[in-house]
Amino acid sequence: MLIPLETLAIFIPTALTLNMTPGNDMLFCLGQGLKSGPGAGNAASLGIATGSMIHTLLAGLGLAALVAAHPIALEVLRWAGIAYLVWLAIAAFRSEGPSMTAAKTKQSSAFHAWRDGIVVNLLNPKIIVFVLAFIPQFVDASRGSVLVQFLIFGLILNIGGTVINCLVGSFAGKLGKVLSQSARLARGFQVFTGCIFLGLAAKLAFERRV
Repeated sequence: MLIPLETLAIFIPTALTLNMTPGNDMLFCLGQGLKSGPGAGNAASLGIATGSMIHTLLAGLGLAALVAAHPIALEVLRWAGIAYLVWLAIAAFRSEGPSMTAAKTKQSSAFHAWRDGIVVNLLNPKIIVFVLAFIPQFVDASRGSVLVQFLIFGLILNIGGTVINCLVGSFAGKLGKVLSQSARLARGFQVFTGCIFLGLAAKLAFERRV
């Protein structure tokens, strides 16, 4: 089997948890929903998803080519990814919490919201860095195509993110009010995210591959 069920059992809950952590993409969808209604919020979510899949495809192609030329590269990248996850955890613990205010956006049609979502995602270099740090932890070159595994994991991560962002865009009014008024909630998200990053890094660092 290209991807074992036990690997998916770890990846899917972790990916969903990370999808639920507020970030620039989520706040952009929130802003579109507040300014232009649920339709624009959902369109923005699909734009973010389109941009994320472009990131994933580019990262997967690069990783596949690198592993084909240098098989040890996947292991080197895996340890670099673990170090990056630890750094993200420390940054989350030290942060006072992200601004939970919706991104400022002008009123727009669904098409423009979708287009802007793609641009916002593609112009965020942290996305591809995170994809290269997170997904390779679950890729096993001995099981088959690195690119196919990478794209499957990227698709799962993207589907979860799209569902969450669509919900945010659809219920933007209520969510915007709750998030903007709760500093404790914002800080709680930061700590929870830090624990996820640190726990995942620890598990991957000490897990022995058979």
